[in-house]
Amino acid sequence: MSSRCPIVMGSTVGGVHAESARIRAEGPVAQVELPGGVPAWSVTGYELVKQVLTDPRFAKDPTRHWPAFTDGEIPPDWPMITWVVMDNMATHDGADHERLRKLISKGFTARRVEATRPLIEKITGELLDDLAAVPPGEVVDLKARFAYPLPARVICDLFGVPDEARADALKGGEVNINTSLTPEEAAANVEQWHRALLELVANKKKDPADDLTSGLIAAQDEGSTLNDEELVGTLHLMFGAGSETVMNAMSKAVLALLTHPGQRRMVTDGEVGWDEVVEETLRLESPIAQFPFRYTTEDVDIAGVTIPAGSAVLLGYASAGRDPDVHGATADEFDVTRADKSHLSFGHGVHYCLGAPLARLEASIALPALFERFPDLELAVEPGDLQPQETFVMNGYQTLPVRLTRPAAG
Repeated sequence: MSSRCPIVMGSTVGGVHAESARIRAEGPVAQVELPGGVPAWSVTGYELVKQVLTDPRFAKDPTRHWPAFTDGEIPPDWPMITWVVMDNMATHDGADHERLRKLISKGFTARRVEATRPLIEKITGELLDDLAAVPPGEVVDLKARFAYPLPARVICDLFGVPDEARADALKGGEVNINTSLTPEEAAANVEQWHRALLELVANKKKDPADDLTSGLIAAQDEGSTLNDEELVGTLHLMFGAGSETVMNAMSKAVLALLTHPGQRRMVTDGEVGWDEVVEETLRLESPIAQFPFRYTTEDVDIAGVTIPAGSAVLLGYASAGRDPDVHGATADEFDVTRADKSHLSFGHGVHYCLGAPLARLEASIALPALFERFPDLELAVEPGDLQPQETFVMNGYQTLPVRLTRPAAG
């Protein structure tokens, strides 16, 4: 077992990539310290992360495999508690995971995802029309005005969230990624988010419609073993993953093209496809930097390190995408012509992200539409001035200030 001092997560200046480099320098498996002094481990490296994702000794259920949680050492107001207590397929293994995944996967088949294309195109067009009304040269936050509302509106439409309830349904996921929450803020967020989604379920039971929430409720009525806590937990997962991750991926793709004009020209001229932009962005800038959690079911020897049984483990997706053993000396560089864009940004194995096809479709529609509508799009600040989100879980910026068009001649 390593005897080095653990790396305190979230304490590194320079964002998630600087933190990933610091962890990687300690070795492919490193001890880390989470908020509140909670010990954990971080696994980096493409092949090693991929290995862990399919190793049954790294389980997902904290109620069975994390003694620190079941013994009460992890308080209910711990800043990362939502990642632990959500009752959904992301916190279950085996038959329970398969049961929950099967219920929600019906809404994410290839046919159902493709059927969302008109919806995505409609929302994209409306958001671009709103942006077109901005006076020439005015600075706008493209994250707030485009990269966030697009996936947020799509996921809310799919799950039938009424307009007046959307802010409350999404707020929990937005707050949940902040790993610098105080205990009071963490507890309040869990309570608010849970209450908002219970209200959504109650309203859908009274007035069902043709949406995924109503479909899950119908499955309950038809005799499935899905209980209300699992239903709400599934909504937690869908709303958080369906908005925050896509927002970060699109924001990072825009930034990459704005800071690599030669590659931008290749893409907008049709020499390189937009799918290549999406995949290279997912490789270089995984929307999730450190994915929580897995728990060791026994002592695990991996890469020369023994992780004790009952340990919490983070998976360094951002680091895996930049692994020089896979992507060579240019692993830290954006290159849409790169032949191998292998990444683990959507996971791997039985827990592979169900929403991956939808996320790819959203980005492949929205990005070309944005650059076609605003060919003069430019970053309004220096890249180094962009402020990272207050999280070591996600990989994004607080804002993305841009100018859509050049200032009007004075």
